[in-house]
Amino acid sequence: MAPPRARSPRRRARRGSPERPVNARLVRSAGLLVVLPLLVAAFTVARPAGLPRPVLPPAFDTPTALGLARDLAQAYPDRSPGSAGALGAAGWFAAQMKLYGLTTQEDRFTARVVGRGEVELRNVLTVVRGDSPQAIVVLAHRDSTGVGPGANDNASGTAALIELARGYSTVGAGSTLRAGPAHTLIFLSTDGGAFGALGARRFASASPYRGSVVAVVNLTAIAGGGRPRLELAGDKPRSPAVALVRTVAARVLEETGEEPRGPGALWQLADLGFPFAPGEQGPFVGEGIPAITLTTLPERGGDAFADTGERLQAERFGELGRAAQSLLASLDAGVELAQGTSSYVYLGRRIVRGWAVELVLLGALLPFLVGAVDLFAFCRRRRITLVPALRALRSRAAFWAWAGLLLWLGTAAGLFRDGPARPVAPGAPGAASWPVAGLVALALPLAAGWLLSRQRLLPRRPLALEERVAGYTVALVGLAVVSLLVVATNPFALVFLLPSLYAWLWLPQEHGRAPWLRAGLFALGLTGPALPFLSLAARYGLGFDAPAYLLDLVTAGYVPWLSFGIFLGWVAAAGQVGALAAGRYAPYPEASELPPRGPFREIVRMSVLAARRRRREAEQRAPEGS
Repeated sequence: MAPPRARSPRRRARRGSPERPVNARLVRSAGLLVVLPLLVAAFTVARPAGLPRPVLPPAFDTPTALGLARDLAQAYPDRSPGSAGALGAAGWFAAQMKLYGLTTQEDRFTARVVGRGEVELRNVLTVVRGDSPQAIVVLAHRDSTGVGPGANDNASGTAALIELARGYSTVGAGSTLRAGPAHTLIFLSTDGGAFGALGARRFASASPYRGSVVAVVNLTAIAGGGRPRLELAGDKPRSPAVALVRTVAARVLEETGEEPRGPGALWQLADLGFPFAPGEQGPFVGEGIPAITLTTLPERGGDAFADTGERLQAERFGELGRAAQSLLASLDAGVELAQGTSSYVYLGRRIVRGWAVELVLLGALLPFLVGAVDLFAFCRRRRITLVPALRALRSRAAFWAWAGLLLWLGTAAGLFRDGPARPVAPGAPGAASWPVAGLVALALPLAAGWLLSRQRLLPRRPLALEERVAGYTVALVGLAVVSLLVVATNPFALVFLLPSLYAWLWLPQEHGRAPWLRAGLFALGLTGPALPFLSLAARYGLGFDAPAYLLDLVTAGYVPWLSFGIFLGWVAAAGQVGALAAGRYAPYPEASELPPRGPFREIVRMSVLAARRRRREAEQRAPEGS
């Protein structure tokens, strides 16, 4: 019996051939450009200091504040916007301030609340004049979701607000005989906080005091059992003044013995790339006003049904109440307040400047751009035609543009929830409900658009190697255009785009490999764009309702339509890459390869031809009449 014949090793394709069109050496060489931005970012890591601790110790009266929180929760358990309890709670807050000789101002405004339509809301504020017109705002939202009494969220914050204001009373038992403040102090009780921070947005955008505000401290649910936590994100890719953040962290550490938690570096990058701030610091940071939220709730919220007065943690309440009082004194005595907002990633007691992070992201983008341009040049040198692949991408882009147009029209027609242009708290009623009626109404025209575009994208013959390379080239160049649009709008959003760029750049090299390898590379590229969904699903407890919540942010106007359009452009390019990886790609067919026209296309064709015929006849009659 003859010995088995040895298998010859598989011959690897030559570099620069259609089997290996990507110039890997050039891409790796361009990758060295990332080293310089990384070094710059490393040298910009700073350890900022907070403001010093005040001389006088805090005099926060925990039993009094605890009694106020329980009284508010018991007297007005339903303080949801537009309810009788909301009106009563506003009067209750003004009455408590009046007991200490503090006058209040009321700002009434209307806003659209999810599930309630147009509702009249009330912000109630007390202004303590200081030596400087620059103002420090301490705020707490007064409303609740209506699901539970809201003793912790946020009767505790409202009670702490009253106790902090009592320290500046000049009459009765509230007087502490301390000197007047150096800055003007504003104690702000907002409405609509649980339904999109509506009161905070109103003050940040329309209050006559907004131009003089240099720092904002938001107290939300500070009597819970959880570890203290800070919220930094804003409605725009900005962060509060780092001196404010460090001062808050230092005062909390002094009273509780532990550093307050904050979002990790990855989630902070995600928040800069996709600005999302359900907390009341969000509108202020978006307007360029330094603001921060102190809370004991986790990001996903707490159990509203169990939020009763009996569950309030007196020890934690006292610790954070004293920390807030010391913080207010530090801010009032500080002179480094007018810093505005900036962008950075907060790493414990250190920060990485936002411009350095942007520089690293831009440096990481360059190798891909070099590889995509070189791939385009490769096709030009080989005389590989790109027009059919470009038309295929155009068909995919047209379908997704049609989907975006339908969504916009459905929003204008009121098919989707007409809520405020703010992110509703994920735990609020109706925050993540699927808009079934609107989606069903758009399903038929969307399906019709898909059937029309699909006929031109179905494989009808074996695909030539050059056609496959052309398909990848056009898709990758399309992704390069999308990445440049992202740079022009928000460079931080590159963190979502880079995984797809580099995972899919190598797919043209792997077309002859196992299908599971191509599928793995394609799936790896989806991890970046999936990050906002994962953030909402995991951090805020939305789970599978995260897509519905994101859709609501788009239709409500919180996510700009321009950003949504750029995302749809990425989806079109991703669809072409996915079809190539799955072996289901087909270039746009020639005229001889087009399928027979269906009845709909025939009606459209006949209508267009009839219109052209009437126009020619009208043009021919015009000279005769003249």
